[in-house]
Amino acid sequence: MIIRLTGVVVWAVCWIGCASTWAQEAAAPGITAKAAVAPTPPASAADTLANRYPVAVDPYPAVTGVRLGGDEHQTRVVFDLSRGLAARVFTLADPYRLVVDLPQVNFQLPARAGETGHGLIKAFRFGLMAKGGSRIVLDLAGPVRVEKSSVLEPAGDQPTRLVLELAAIGREAFLHAIALDNRVDPSRDASRKIERDAPPPSNDPRPVVVLDPGHGGIDEGAHAPAGEAEKTVVLDFALMLRDKIERMGKYRVEMTRSEDTFVALADRVQIARARRAQLFISLHCDALARGEGDAQGATVYTLSDDASDAEAARLAETENRADIIAGVDLSREPNAIADILIDLAQRETRAFSAHFARGVVDDLKTSVRLHKPPLKSAGFRVLKAADVPSVLIELGFVSNRADFKQMTSETWRAQATDSVAHAVDAYFATRMAASPRTGHPE
Repeated sequence: MIIRLTGVVVWAVCWIGCASTWAQEAAAPGITAKAAVAPTPPASAADTLANRYPVAVDPYPAVTGVRLGGDEHQTRVVFDLSRGLAARVFTLADPYRLVVDLPQVNFQLPARAGETGHGLIKAFRFGLMAKGGSRIVLDLAGPVRVEKSSVLEPAGDQPTRLVLELAAIGREAFLHAIALDNRVDPSRDASRKIERDAPPPSNDPRPVVVLDPGHGGIDEGAHAPAGEAEKTVVLDFALMLRDKIERMGKYRVEMTRSEDTFVALADRVQIARARRAQLFISLHCDALARGEGDAQGATVYTLSDDASDAEAARLAETENRADIIAGVDLSREPNAIADILIDLAQRETRAFSAHFARGVVDDLKTSVRLHKPPLKSAGFRVLKAADVPSVLIELGFVSNRADFKQMTSETWRAQATDSVAHAVDAYFATRMAASPRTGHPE
């Protein structure tokens, strides 16, 4: 009985001491006094462990939900957020798009969220654009005016929300708004531009090979039947290929991306030129839409103004839309005169590209299944570096179950990357034999 009474007394003394401390804190300058609150009972063992080993806090905000409402005249889009953030909203024409740039966020939306729209929104997509920045691109049914774009603080049972209110307008008013509102801030991409344009080390004479895993970030590329994205398949392949080429010790390997980020087509070409690359290899997977039949096997493409067949033309048109998919403004593309000059400079480069492409096909046919015919040409924008021999390798068709199973197999990747790495080595052996000093024919 005495022990029990002692415990009660000790507890009461502690409660009085805490109450006195709370009262002093409430009276301190800059702290708002609060109503007295009953003391919290002693923590359980589980609570004590939770306090001792707290769960790591996610450093990035999350987009946790989305709702669309309205009609073809006025549409409201609401994205639920885990906490507040800043958003930049702008529009683009041909096709009509609304772009929302965010700091880096975690998208906790269903995998197929955005495939269908409502009202003025036909569909939308989302993803990482670059380290530190994410993007949402909404495909519009027509020209719109953004009547409201704001981040609202939590209210009632509503979380933090990014709210976009859109109204249908005429094309002329839409283009006028773009001219007034879409100001490009040169500082926004300054750090990325410095990294992209950095010259290669002057004390390393080894040839530079640039590997270009297609798509990335917001641009997922083609999808397998179960939903797996092309961007992941080609990045895994590129990282393994990079390691094998680097282990030879004869070449320096640069990547247009080494993580799940978006890189514009023009930037991919610029990376190759800024690094003074002597070979550029773009890696992709193809896919046929349901009802278009079936196809399988790897294909190697070189640049041509005229596609070698209808399938090559279809693929080039699809791949060349990558910047539109990510909402990038293409207004800075070369004009017709620049294209003519580029074409003249590309004649020698195309000969080197064709030579390497034939070597890749010869090596790949010993290890993997090839498409028929395996060597094709088309007008891929990513191959248009006038002074860098370039090829685009379609590893296979993600729409074909057998191809997809192989491309995601470690054994298949090991065999295919061995073949491409051997083709790279054989190509440079030929070039150096032609001109040991520069690698170019004299």
